[in-house]
Amino acid sequence: MLTVSKEELPEYIDKNLDPSPWLMIDQSMINTFADATRDHQFIHVDAEKAAQTPFGATIAHGYLTLSLISSFLGECGIAPENTVMAINYGSDKVRFLQPVTVNSEVRAHAQLLSVLEKAPGQILLKTKISIEIKGEDTPALVAEILALFFVQ
Repeated sequence: MLTVSKEELPEYIDKNLDPSPWLMIDQSMINTFADATRDHQFIHVDAEKAAQTPFGATIAHGYLTLSLISSFLGECGIAPENTVMAINYGSDKVRFLQPVTVNSEVRAHAQLLSVLEKAPGQILLKTKISIEIKGEDTPALVAEILALFFVQ
């Protein structure tokens, strides 16, 4: 994660940040997410039945991919210096564009869209994030994510 002074943050608006490392989405991760969310639809957990679909294999839940954004932003996002903590503040836009098939590798690309000091010591960042699938032209998802940073 890139860390800069709060005064420098506006200089990064609309600039592409370095991408995160690649992450393998394997069946174990998909199954664990299915258990945690109680979403055991066959397309996610039954390799034999999923092979008969147009995807040809199991696919990750869209919300699994979405849930990785917090981790990805920790790797490729931007934050103000002297951050004590950050919390999810919401999403302005989320679009699932391409399924992530089992054993695909994904990574995130981030771009800071806006900076707003909501109160002294509270900085709201809006970041556009795109989750790329290795070898695919269309990203798995694009989203505009809001995070509230508490700084000293």
